[in-house]
Amino acid sequence: MVNMYVDGEWRTDAYEMNDDDGEFDRDSTSFRDALGGEFPAEAGRYHLYVSRACPWAHGAAMVRSLMGLEDAITMDIVDPYRDERGWQFTPEEDDCTVDSVNGFDYLGEAYVEADPDYTGRVTVPVLWDTETDTIVNNESIEIMETLATEMREVGNGADLYPADIREEVDAVVDAIYDPINNGVYRAGFAGTQEAYETAVTELFDALGHWDDVLADQRYLAADGERLTLADLRMFATLVRFDQVYHTHFKCNRRLISQYDNLWPYVRDVYTTPGIAETVNMAHIKEHYYTTHTDINPTAFVAAGPDLDFEADHDRDELPGGPPAELVAGAASAD
Repeated sequence: MVNMYVDGEWRTDAYEMNDDDGEFDRDSTSFRDALGGEFPAEAGRYHLYVSRACPWAHGAAMVRSLMGLEDAITMDIVDPYRDERGWQFTPEEDDCTVDSVNGFDYLGEAYVEADPDYTGRVTVPVLWDTETDTIVNNESIEIMETLATEMREVGNGADLYPADIREEVDAVVDAIYDPINNGVYRAGFAGTQEAYETAVTELFDALGHWDDVLADQRYLAADGERLTLADLRMFATLVRFDQVYHTHFKCNRRLISQYDNLWPYVRDVYTTPGIAETVNMAHIKEHYYTTHTDINPTAFVAAGPDLDFEADHDRDELPGGPPAELVAGAASAD
């Protein structure tokens, strides 16, 4: 069972996360507005709630960082440990914050502030509008897209969702979602052996495919020359893989660090200016190993592996590279 709100009341017995075949069944999100119109793109108006542990929230944090929106969009970070009340604000913990906008103790309070009769799970990321005191959106890819398009002129101008290849970016995002981004969860939360084996097979088939693709191009979409939202979606899963998914979710046919192209690709994205500071491996490991006690009853946090994400990757020998705005920003900072 997964904890959630039902008609504005917090319940611990309301949502079964597996279907009748034991397949992990991810619940849909509820707040699906975009910036523009009712929610104009303005610096200083919006706020992000994220978890450093969560790959879905990580994508939004990376967009904010890469686009230079730190001053335009404030952000709070919840505790990596999620208890039966959900995501909590514990500023005394390392790299965690208070709720600087609403002063809530739990993120769930923001959900019922936005909708007193809310029914659904409490998830991250959340894009909050400080003008109307409501949630704009809590669907990760939609938050990434609306920030990348509507807030581009507010930030440094980096284009992570180029109009001329947007269809190709969308196609990659769709292609990697079920077998890879959600596939690790389908394996980890499978309710039957058959469901687990199906998820693992599809996961590693997809990883093998994209390892082949990356042999000849630097990034995932179109001609592979531009870093896009598709890469951020893939990176958020791959950077967690060897540390968490391989062991905790039993995705153990191979490590990402054993792939000829996926592993250098991860290091390439990690060393892109603005990415490394969004990765908190301590939060990632604490969350998965201590929160999912049905999978890991001891709550012991796995010690390894020890990976060097900053090692030379040689991917810059391929055509393309990070947005020029990021390179220029890094050079000026030096």
